[in-house]
Parts: sequence; C-alpha cells; structure tokens
Amino acid sequence: MAEITAALVKELRESTGAGMMDCKKALVDTDGNFEAAIDLLREKGLGKAAKKADRLASEGLVSVHVDAAFKTVSVSEINAETDFVAKNEGFINLTKNTTAHIQASDVASVEELMKTTINGTVFEEYFATNVATIGENLVVRRFATLKAGANGVVNGYAHSNGRVGVAIAASCDSEKTAAAAAELIRNLCMHAAAMKPSFLSYTELDPEFVEKETIGIKADIEKENEELKRLQKPLKRVPLFVSQVQLTDEILANAKKEMEEELKAQGKPEKIWDRIIPGQIERFIADNTQLDQQLTLLSQFYVMDDKKTIAQVVEEKAKELGGKIELVEYVRFELGEGLEKRGCDFASEVAEQLK
Repeated sequence: MAEITAALVKELRESTGAGMMDCKKALVDTDGNFEAAIDLLREKGLGKAAKKADRLASEGLVSVHVDAAFKTVSVSEINAETDFVAKNEGFINLTKNTTAHIQASDVASVEELMKTTINGTVFEEYFATNVATIGENLVVRRFATLKAGANGVVNGYAHSNGRVGVAIAASCDSEKTAAAAAELIRNLCMHAAAMKPSFLSYTELDPEFVEKETIGIKADIEKENEELKRLQKPLKRVPLFVSQVQLTDEILANAKKEMEEELKAQGKPEKIWDRIIPGQIERFIADNTQLDQQLTLLSQFYVMDDKKTIAQVVEEKAKELGGKIELVEYVRFELGEGLEKRGCDFASEVAEQLK
C-alpha cells in the first residue's frame, strides 16, 4: 500500500475542500491514488465545496446566542450565496448550532473554531458536510463573544430577518443591579440594530477623523442653508464642533461664561442662573456633537424616548435601581458588511457552470 503522507492529505484537502479526515480515508481507500481519491470524494458529495469555494457568499444569517444567566453572549455571521438558502431550515439550524458551539467552546477565531469538536466530529468536517448537503458555498465569516464578569450583565438581539445582530455588555455595582438591568440591555440592543451606531462611545473616535468630519459636516450644513435661504426658510445653525472629543473643559467653561453674560444682559436674576444654565449647557453639547450622535451608541437619542440620550437612559435606570450601570462593550454585525456581490450576466454564468 502506498504511503499516505500528511502533505498528500493536505494537497487533496486543498483541491477538493473536503474535511481532513475524509481526505485521508479517501486516499486509504484508493491506495494513495490522488485522482481516484478526488473522484471518490465527489461520489460521496464531499468534494462539492471545492467547486463552490470561489463563489461569493454575501447572503446568509446573523445569529445571537445568550446564555440563561445573561453572563455570556455570542453573535456570528455565517454567509451563503443566496437568500433562498438563508431561509432553509437546515441552514437556520446550522447557524444556531454554530453560534451556541462558539460560545460553549470559547474560541476567538475561525481557525480555532475549525479545530474544535462538535457532536463527536471535528467542526471543519461537520461544516463541510453541511456545505455538501445544503449545496452552496457557506462561510463562517466572523463572530464575537462578550462576557459579563463579576457584577456584570450581557444581552443580545437578532432582528427577525436575520440580517442584523447586536450584543452589549454592562458592568454594574452588584449582581442585583445586573439582573435587573438585563431587559434594558436587550432594549438597547434593539435600538442599536435600528440606529446603526459604529462605536460605543465618542472616546473611541480618532481625533484626526473627527477633524475631517467637522469640515464635511459644516460644509453640508452651509450648503443646505443656501437652499433654505433661497426658499426663505429658517437657517440651520452651523456648529462650532461635532464631537465631545473637541469639547475641552476650557471650551465648556467659555460657553458657560457666555451664557452667564447673556443672562445678565437679559436682566435675569443671578440666583436663578443655576436652574437655567445646566439646560443650556446640555443644549450646547447636543448642538456640537452631531458626529457622536451619528456614530456612537451612548450619544444617540433613544428611539423609545427621543428626549434622552442612551447615556442618560442608562444613568436614569441605574438611579432607579439604586446602583450603577456602565456599558463596557458593544458589537453590531450587519449581514454582508464590506462584501461586494459579484455581478455576472446570465450567459457568463451558464458558461461558468459548463466548465
């Protein structure tokens, strides 16, 4: 019998896309005959993935799995080629089982995931078998797991169409507060699914990026004001700043001083200034943080109460519970982000299939 080397198994796997153990068995069964092993894998349907591997998978499902104690949440994106397969019961079960397995196995990368064991089978083989059964190229594109830690809580939300999934982790002062905050965290996940923040906080924004966006936002408002002026409508205020990254203590102190001078000029008694100025400062910050409101979760106005930012909602909930709540991690996956669907006319597609 011919020697079945690791290099030969690896080469067969790369040629067919079949699992490592399936390739080794095929080579053993064909006495090391490479071409015969390929034919055998194809006969068993295990080589299907190879022909499909170059077809872009940009459809699929985003799945979320939250453990019963609200201490760990995992979100994954598994891609398929068509939205038709995304509605297939087998594919739906595959995404749910994979996301739960990701959480249970505590892996951090797709490479690690492929080496794990699920139901007594190496995950890579388990997944390849599903590719062959479902009949499309399937890809575990990405996943993330958030852990609550002591006195923490997590929750998640996957939209009913499976195209968006969100996970949020919060740190609290006690387990009592954490347990009571679970519902709020889920509601915030639903908000993020709809409003698409890219970051948790303005502290994550790069100052250079903020400066470039400041120029763009000001230019957009000025352009819009030209049209409003032509229509003889009220003009929008052009902000001085667009993010709290720019609002230093000195800038806020100068803004407060100007407010005090204006109140004095209006003849307002100084003893009531402390009831007026906090609201004006709040309005100043809102007017000058448009970028934060677009891109960061904590600065967005809550969809269930658009008079309050997410930060204010969290603070109020903490006060209601008599504790502390701080959002510490945030993940949002939207199906196909960053992927481009490859265009192909019908004639070219038929020609490709006949190769």
